[in-house]
Amino acid sequence: MRKLRILLATWVAAALLFVAPQAAHAATWGSSDQWATWSNGGYTLYNNIWGSGAGPQSIWANSYSNWGVWANHPNTGGVKAYPNASKSVNKKLSALGSATSSFNVTVPGSGAYTTAYDIWADNNAYEIMLWMNKTGAVGPIGSLQTSVTVGGHSWSVYRGSNGANAVFSFVRTSNTSSGTVDIKAIMNWIKGKGWFGDVTLGNIQFGYEITSSSGGLNFVTNSYSASAS
Repeated sequence: MRKLRILLATWVAAALLFVAPQAAHAATWGSSDQWATWSNGGYTLYNNIWGSGAGPQSIWANSYSNWGVWANHPNTGGVKAYPNASKSVNKKLSALGSATSSFNVTVPGSGAYTTAYDIWADNNAYEIMLWMNKTGAVGPIGSLQTSVTVGGHSWSVYRGSNGANAVFSFVRTSNTSSGTVDIKAIMNWIKGKGWFGDVTLGNIQFGYEITSSSGGLNFVTNSYSASAS
């Protein structure tokens, strides 16, 4: 029996030595800093814990295309954070040949959050949010304007202001964890409504707008890319 115990202890120690380094090196980059940033492949990742009453949040990344966060924000209402991957474009809408993005995520079934694009135009005068999925008590800014199928998806469209800029929120009529979005088509649709003119597309951001994730939840970007030309 003593020999068996020694063998078991040796096996457990060896297993721990094998697992621990893997866990320690699970990601290329990581941080728990409120404003942590990391640049990779023409994108910048932001931990971006900006809301009041936020709890702890850690971001990790292997690349701009494969990253995620663990977040433990209390259920107190109000957006706590928007960890995201951002790509700079800075091109007039009329000069854009295309602007598209694809994503694949794994998100929790509890908490309150949305997986969303945040697209900025004309030096942040205009904000276009594309809600790809949502869970819990979350809602867009402004009032419902119409329903439309554009950019490869069907949406309920809201229009309003956050006090600093105009906000157009496209809330997908059903949740999805993967897909491709034609951003240029959506911007042209907004322009066609007369809500803005020939604006300059500044930044395309994609991430998780988290209101609550009590107890600690994981949000994982399995793959992501954005391109504009």
